[in-house]
Amino acid sequence: MTSSSNTGRSRQSAKFSVDSHPVAPQSDPRRLAVANPTESATLAATPITTAQGVYVVVHGHFYQPPRENPYLDAIERQPSAFPYHDWNERIHHECYRPNAFARIVNDREEVMGIVNNYEYLSFNFGPTLLNWLERYDIETYQRILEADRQSCARLNGHGNAIAQVYNHIIMPLANDRDKRTQIRWGKADFRSRFGRDPEGMWLAETAVDYATLEALVAEGIKFIILAPSQAQRCRPFPTSEHPDPDWHEVGGSQIDPTRPYRCYLRSSQFSDLSSELDHPSPIPDPRSPIPAPYIDIFFYDGPISRDMGFDTALSHSQQFVGRLGQAVRGDQRQAQIIAVATDGETFGHHKGGTEKCLAYSFVHEFPDRQWTVTNFAHYLSLDPPTWEVELKPVTAWSCSHGVDRWQDDCGCGGEGGWHQKWRRPLRNALDWLRDQLAQVYAEVGGKLFQDPWQARDEYIEVIRDRTPATVNAFLARHQTHALNSTERIDALRLLEMQRHTLLMYTSCGWFFEELSRPEGTQILRYAARAIELAGDVTGIHLEEAFVKRLALAPSNVELFNHGAEVYRQLVTTAQVSLEQVAAHYAISSLFTAPAKEQRVYCYTAYQTDYQLQRMGAMNLAIGRLQLTSEITHETADLVFAVLHLGGWDFHCCIQPFGGRREYSQIKDNLVNALSQASAAQMILTMTRLFGDQSFSLQSLFAEERHRIMRMLTQGTLTRLDQLYSQVYRDNYGILMAFHRDGLAVPQELQVATEVALSQRVLLALRSLEQEWSDPAVDDRPLGLGHLAELEAIAREADQLRCRVHEPEAKQTLERLILQSLRNLLVHFNPATLEEDMAYLERLIRLGNQLHLGLSLAAAQELYFDCLHDWIIPECLHWLDTAGQGAAFTSDWADVKIRLPHLRSLLRLGQTLAIDVAGWLAKLP
Repeated sequence: MTSSSNTGRSRQSAKFSVDSHPVAPQSDPRRLAVANPTESATLAATPITTAQGVYVVVHGHFYQPPRENPYLDAIERQPSAFPYHDWNERIHHECYRPNAFARIVNDREEVMGIVNNYEYLSFNFGPTLLNWLERYDIETYQRILEADRQSCARLNGHGNAIAQVYNHIIMPLANDRDKRTQIRWGKADFRSRFGRDPEGMWLAETAVDYATLEALVAEGIKFIILAPSQAQRCRPFPTSEHPDPDWHEVGGSQIDPTRPYRCYLRSSQFSDLSSELDHPSPIPDPRSPIPAPYIDIFFYDGPISRDMGFDTALSHSQQFVGRLGQAVRGDQRQAQIIAVATDGETFGHHKGGTEKCLAYSFVHEFPDRQWTVTNFAHYLSLDPPTWEVELKPVTAWSCSHGVDRWQDDCGCGGEGGWHQKWRRPLRNALDWLRDQLAQVYAEVGGKLFQDPWQARDEYIEVIRDRTPATVNAFLARHQTHALNSTERIDALRLLEMQRHTLLMYTSCGWFFEELSRPEGTQILRYAARAIELAGDVTGIHLEEAFVKRLALAPSNVELFNHGAEVYRQLVTTAQVSLEQVAAHYAISSLFTAPAKEQRVYCYTAYQTDYQLQRMGAMNLAIGRLQLTSEITHETADLVFAVLHLGGWDFHCCIQPFGGRREYSQIKDNLVNALSQASAAQMILTMTRLFGDQSFSLQSLFAEERHRIMRMLTQGTLTRLDQLYSQVYRDNYGILMAFHRDGLAVPQELQVATEVALSQRVLLALRSLEQEWSDPAVDDRPLGLGHLAELEAIAREADQLRCRVHEPEAKQTLERLILQSLRNLLVHFNPATLEEDMAYLERLIRLGNQLHLGLSLAAAQELYFDCLHDWIIPECLHWLDTAGQGAAFTSDWADVKIRLPHLRSLLRLGQTLAIDVAGWLAKLP
């Protein structure tokens, strides 16, 4: 749990369970377990150097395919994710954040504890997903980083987080250079976030071959996690008593997953893996003074992992722990590890609410059975391998045909009867493009970089931090000479070209049944961007030959027929030019006064001139704009003119700035044409000055287009709201008569009632929130008049059996509840406590009366912080002083705390559905 930002506390903060149970595994010495509110015992930190007993590792592979528009570096709205903006956001609210604040609840659904599951999960997060999360929800992102730090402290310096190959490519299908970059980028990204080097690395789809193992070992990776089906045979280490132990064939997933294994790398003469298994093992004796290079491997328990993802293992914590218990070996061994692994999105997204099952298992079920919750690195430090393993030649966890799911029509992922004959031509086309781009990069990059491929490997530093200082330091370190501005832009374009070349191999593009799905389209967009960047630097034209190769990839969708048509319809149409960015800026400027300098996605727009003219229903904006890419630093100096004829009719023209004299003439001509008040004359003039190309409202990026569409319809909606309100007022008596007589209200009247009341609720909530945000108003609580009005509307809606259909109302009320609670707790004032609490209770009750389906999650988390930071310590202080027969009073942050205040604060917890009954029972 995060600590409150309050300062000046007189008591040491501590973490307690509010139901008198520990909220952390017994192996965690940093927390306090409270047997009852009057006693506390610190869990002793006992260093353990040898594994003893049962260790449990639950690994979550958290990953989403990169969804950003390659030109905008942002995810655009995805309607299929409704009611969320996109699938990252939806899965975040169903999985990533709930696991950072996982609830333990009682039978009344009151919160007994909030657990950061990441403190106990072994996990990897895809770097591209963490990039998004860092931007979208910094609080959850910080909880993930903090979880790794806490697990390091709990487990002798071994954190729960492991790295991942950067953008989830299938490593056995990558060339050696790309393997190395994927590992180095994954390591560097991990280090920049978690502040330490990773010990393990997750391979996309656990796809592995011996060349991948060699690359991992060369980069210092100590262990990986694989499926049991990927092992071929294993044996104990040779000993003096058994110098040549027998191999055990385990190719049918029979390997024992309760121990780690060591995999030695072969010498070059045994590179043919298919024939190697027919020969005696080339693995040197591990007792040799100079053993062969190796990597350690954990195999997760396959049946239990499948049950977690596809059955009922996670339906209840007792069922989960019982299922894990079936894997415990009763062979009297000193220690064993029960390791399971699944997609992290299972915990809350694929299986709703299962983050609660995990939380209770971690903090109660496992400790009750004396099982130690750990991670792979920690277990490896306690119980290093005593067995060695050989792997099958090329394997993955989600394909029974090796890695054919990502290159052939193998049947995997072919649900619905569709073929995957497109997979091989797609990979061939991308391999061809990769090699062409590599040649461009080596030739041109060799003139700019001392070592182009080393520069690519270290470019992750810039990807993580695109500030001018980082870019300058990077180029200074790698350049062959002092680069001029054009060369700097070309250098960054080349590196971005290589970044997109890697992104186009993201495994999701092949995973499903059809090329034209969003995943396949996305990797083709990365390919298109890489082609464009190569052309910008060298003038080379690769697109035609690439599209010709895509034509060999047959689509299951008749509309597309083959990959070339997918590219033309779904990829080419999504490309973005600097002129389109300028058009976006220009059209938007008609509705929002543009700042002198502002950000438009990943571009900085600097306005050097702007003029807005109106004539009747026509609006004309003329301006000069300098656009700079924050990624490649390329710039464009552009002139724009945008004409709004009313409604949805826009005409926007863009051209390069040709000098001040020419620009002045353009402005004069356009203003003169506007004065004639003729739309036809205006468009003819714009065409003469700018040429035939123009942009319309449809040319805007989706987010801004939708915003403007809402603004354009606002007038109509306002008139409709007024009309519905009039209908409702005029027929109120009739509506009541229908309800008194138990008759069904005519649909037209019911719709008018719901629209009218929903609009009144929304307007009142907006006014209430406006008062809270007004710095000139200091009195709290605020908006009593608006609140009374909202309560009256809620009673009216209840009488008329209508629902408020306004998502904004729910979000606004949740913000108001959080603001009110923060004011009460952070700016605690005993004199107004009862009044503040009554106000907060009215807000919550209002949400229930309006049936908004309020979420109190954020409020509960804020309360929990304060509960553990100072309310419970004050309760303990009272219990101490009461035992001495003293009258209780205390100071917190220079505020007098009395016993009635503590009771009120605990009752506040009950209002927020927090289980504080145990503490209330102890206070008179």
